Amino acid sequence: MSVKFAASAKLPTQWGDFTLHGFEDEQNGKEHVALVCGDIAGDEPVLCRIHSECLTGDCLFSLRCDCGPQLQYAMKSIGEQGRGVILYLRQEGRGIGLLNKIRAYELQDSGADTVEANEQLGFAADGREYEICGPMLEHLGVTQLRLLTNNPAKVEAIEAMGFGVTELVPVKTGANPHNENYLQVKVAKMGHLL
Repeated sequence: MSVKFAASAKLPTQWGDFTLHGFEDEQNGKEHVALVCGDIAGDEPVLCRIHSECLTGDCLFSLRCDCGPQLQYAMKSIGEQGRGVILYLRQEGRGIGLLNKIRAYELQDSGADTVEANEQLGFAADGREYEICGPMLEHLGVTQLRLLTNNPAKVEAIEAMGFGVTELVPVKTGANPHNENYLQVKVAKMGHLL
């Protein structure tokens, strides 16, 4: 994988001071970022969230998913610990893109669940790829992670790249009446731990 570091800059937030590191995937032109708090290099396990872009949840505060609350929870947790990293990956809608995500939402409005909607559009239930994380973590000097996730597939992907996952830290936030079925499907069809 050809990943190029672009630049870094300070990013003060309500949860603490982070440094924003930009990376470009030279194969597809996608830009990804790492939000780093404190000194994360070395062998000591680092609290880490791998978060896929969700414009509707992260920025528009949609209640259809739990993405926005998960991102905020991760930033708050890392800020409180004073040490950690969030890898923010540009793979909207589990990798199908924003417009296809809206098409999937339309199918969900007609009764399909999140997996069925992606499949009806001709996509995999989850098309996200985590290979980009390897070069990003290497650049940041991270070798061991305490992974903030409910998704065992992320743990498997990170371990397959040679990084140690010393702890799976559950992210239990964001449940509401609008995403109850969505969360149940994540458990029943995608193996998430809620």
